[in-house]
Amino acid sequence: MPRPVDNPPNPWNSDTVDYLEGDAPPAQLRVLQDSTRSILSHNDSPDLGFDYSLNPYRGCFHGCTYCYARPSHQYLDLGAGTDFERTLVVKPNAPQLLREAFMRPKWQGDLLLMSGVTDCYQPLEAAYKLTQGCLQVCLEARNPVGVITKSPLVERDLDLLIALHEVTTVTVSVSIPVWDLERARAVEPFVASPARRMQTIARLAEAGLEVGINVAPVIPGLSDSDIPTLLQRAQEAGAVRASFIMLRLPAEVKEVFAAGLRRKLPLRAEHVLSRVRDTRGGKLYDARFGTRMRGQGAYAEAARAIFDTHVRRLGLNQQRRARPLHPRTFRRPAPNGQLSLL
Repeated sequence: MPRPVDNPPNPWNSDTVDYLEGDAPPAQLRVLQDSTRSILSHNDSPDLGFDYSLNPYRGCFHGCTYCYARPSHQYLDLGAGTDFERTLVVKPNAPQLLREAFMRPKWQGDLLLMSGVTDCYQPLEAAYKLTQGCLQVCLEARNPVGVITKSPLVERDLDLLIALHEVTTVTVSVSIPVWDLERARAVEPFVASPARRMQTIARLAEAGLEVGINVAPVIPGLSDSDIPTLLQRAQEAGAVRASFIMLRLPAEVKEVFAAGLRRKLPLRAEHVLSRVRDTRGGKLYDARFGTRMRGQGAYAEAARAIFDTHVRRLGLNQQRRARPLHPRTFRRPAPNGQLSLL
């Protein structure tokens, strides 16, 4: 198993420890429990197309070096590198907390995204089944759901997703940013192969679900050339939607990503980092709303033009939803788990 990246210094700690090369302790999986009393997160970013999200887990076993959520682990007094990948936090009461949120009068049945930060179908889900439990609550309440994942584990809940599709709006987006297997392994070391994720798109589409490919993040100099292939294969697999997000490297993610590139793809690393700067005004990241998801400059515009051209050619993003996204599908659950007649 490849050695996970080290943690960059945590700015929230008063001191850090630097290990000599080869002396760092091995990273073993550690699972902690979160006793949070709420489960829904409200989003007020103008860059995102949803208002509410749910994250049953914090940290992610996938270990994607580009993950923009890494710095959030530092608020737990943990690191953005190895800790984010191997010290994971579960929210065991997530389904019950979701039921309680749905019971409150202020909840009106808005679209709920799973997940906005880490993958709701990462390997821990196979044992903890928190995402499955939350989807069951959504089914009982007929609440619209959007799922974003990189994991074929979503196929386990196919019957549940089909049942949701019959009573409300449900969409699934499968993230596949890189098609070349070697390059994918360099930045997504513990994720199913791109080809396997494409099979997941096919299986979801065959079941009649509205499924899309999330070409995110587009990594300049590494994966932008894969865009036509990814869109073509996704369309052939049955995807009807496609989305595009330029690589984001906030805070300590820049260090994790650069270190991973230099270790796994040493001959390509500096070229990729140079191209990233081309899309961020000479820096590795620009946090401004409106540009942080799309990038800027000629290189970013060219990548977006390639994406848009092939989306049009393949007829993606043209299909209208089978039913409108409407809060009237929502039915407030009762405390005992039975649905209210009102």
